[in-house]
Order: sequence, then structure tokens, then C-alpha cells
Amino acid sequence: MHLELRHLRTVHAIHAQGGLARAAEVLNITQSALSHQVKALEEQAGLELFVRRTKPMRLSAAGIRLLRLAEQVLPLVAATEAEFKGVEAGRIGRLHIAMECHACFDWLLPVLDIFRRAWPDVDVDIRQRLAFGALPALVREEVDLVISSDPEDLPGITFQPLFDYAPTLMVSAGHPLVAKGYADPDDLAGETLIHYPMDRGRLDVFSQFLTPAGVEPLRARTVELTAVAVMLVSSGRGVAVMPDWVLRRESANPELALLPLGPQGIRRRLYAAVRQDDLSQPYMAHVLRLSRTEPLRMLRGSAA
Repeated sequence: MHLELRHLRTVHAIHAQGGLARAAEVLNITQSALSHQVKALEEQAGLELFVRRTKPMRLSAAGIRLLRLAEQVLPLVAATEAEFKGVEAGRIGRLHIAMECHACFDWLLPVLDIFRRAWPDVDVDIRQRLAFGALPALVREEVDLVISSDPEDLPGITFQPLFDYAPTLMVSAGHPLVAKGYADPDDLAGETLIHYPMDRGRLDVFSQFLTPAGVEPLRARTVELTAVAVMLVSSGRGVAVMPDWVLRRESANPELALLPLGPQGIRRRLYAAVRQDDLSQPYMAHVLRLSRTEPLRMLRGSAA
């Protein structure tokens, strides 16, 4: 027996409307065409599906089994069709994010909290395990957006600028560098450098400051949490370099001092890498807009 969706819709409509005439109107076909369709379906099944001797028409035992199938399948089909329309209209989609920036959680989570309220049908996720291979994962379509400060020339990938930031040195209030007012690379040669567990090439303190100068810190210590780094630095157990948006909340901490890297400081730009084809999605445009504005509000200390 070869069943099609139109067969299920026919059985369901005749049962719901109680006869061929009204069912034909609902299905937008002629009564004659509907009658022929029912006859052909019964010939395929080799069974009578409707008891025609009654008014309204009544389903036979075989027809009831087909109706049960229709009641299971047709709502699923309708839901899928609605999802397709939502995808076409840009209301439904996927936004899986990877980051080459450990501290970005501080501003990204508030951004996503605002975003999910506007786009409840977009599947949002942060793929932490892909931090070390975020851009290749974007090319393979395993993720849809990558936060990075190191743009690369990749086919089909565009790097959208988000905002500028300053990698900033955090030291204890009594540290000798406080009197100097800034740090040179050599100043960190005798220090324990506390940093996030990222590849050195993705850490500004190495890629933009120490490595170009050929300087190595005396020791390196990794921590997962910013709060732990703050405690260690406050107690004089090391120094740390973090983005200024992370350290803004510590600017009034009497146990800490925040210093620029070099007399002029260092400026970096954060980007959102996305596939070129995804830029036309309305929800992608919205999350990019939020990612440009909300971190700056946090940095200025204004309400999000």
C-alpha cells in the first residue's frame, strides 16, 4: 500500500467534516475528485475505509487505524512546515559560538541574555571545547560565530569589527611599578605572570607585548576564573594582564593598581568571525549589533 500525505489529509478531513461535500471544500478540491481518491485508496488497501450507509459517513475499523496515523503524522508535518517558514523568514536558526577569548564570557553572556528574549526560536549555545580550533570549526560549519582578536584570511569568512579594548596590567597596590605608571616588557621578566588557560598565541600579553620583545616571565601560572586571578594579584603572588572591560570593576579596589602596557598602552580590536552567507540573517545582524554596544556600556559603567 502506497500512502501519501494527501491520503492522510483526506481521511482526516472526511472524518472531521462528516461527508465528502464539506471535506472537498476544506481540501479545496471537487467532490468528484475526492470520491475518486477515496476509491483508489480503498482499492490499494483492499479494504473499505468508510461505511457509506450511514450519515454522516463513518470510518470502518481499517479507516480508524488510518485516522490514528493521520492524527500522529499531520501535526508533525504542520510543525515542520511552520519551522521552514520561520527559517525562511529569519526567525528560526542556530547561533553556536566559539571564543578565542577566555574573558569574553564577562560581556558575551549579558549580550546573549538580551538576544534570546528577542529571538526565542534561535538555538543558542557556547562551544567551549572548540576554543583552540574555533576558526576551523567555523569553516566546517560546526559553529556560526567566533569571537577573536586575530583576523585571518579564510575563504567565505568575514571578520566583523566589534570594539577596541586595552590589555591592562593588574598589580598589587604596593608593587614598584605603580610609581613608574606603566610597564615595559623587561619589567615582567622577574614576575609570576597569571593568565587564563589559553594558547600563548591567543594571549595579548605574549603576542603583543612579551614575545616581540623576546622576554619571558619568571613563572607562568594559569587560572580559570578572573576572581581567582584578582585574589592572587592582591596578595602579591603575581601579576596579570587582562582586557580593560574585565578590570573596570576593580578600578576602585584599594589593593590593586591598573597600569598600561608601555608608556602609550596597547589597543586591540575584537572581531566576530561569521560565514559571509550568514550575514543576511536578521538574528545574526542583531547579535552583532548587541556585541558592539553592550560591552561598551559595561566598560563605561552604565546599565545594560
